[in-house]
Amino acid sequence: MPTYRTLETYRGVAYPWSMDHMGHMNVASYTARFDEATWHFLAHLGLTPSFFKDNNRGAVAADQKTQYEREVNAGGLLHVTTELRELGRKSIHFTHRMYDSENGERVATTDLVGVYFDTAARKSIALPDSVHEAAKTLVNVE
Repeated sequence: MPTYRTLETYRGVAYPWSMDHMGHMNVASYTARFDEATWHFLAHLGLTPSFFKDNNRGAVAADQKTQYEREVNAGGLLHVTTELRELGRKSIHFTHRMYDSENGERVATTDLVGVYFDTAARKSIALPDSVHEAAKTLVNVE
């Protein structure tokens, strides 16, 4: 099974309004940033919002597991890298890692499995060959 290089898929800041009552970034804010990173990652594979709309296609998160490793405070600079783990016939397994951009420490990780589907028929379908071709550009060459 190939290994894949990572891509930076998000960069931003933790604003005060994204903090919880304990003064740390709330769960919804971690999830929102990972969601934004997901859309950039899918676009890198050719699955852009316009592709989905124009082709009556969609993607759904079938499984997600998140680990919170370090608290983020207001003003924290953040970035997310994404690594393709496995590309199936109908599914994409990938991992996002969120980092404190100032010191490089990892603050959270989420592992996701998404399923590609036909929005009209409401059923999963095979990923386009173009996605498999795009994924080849991410294979580590050692």
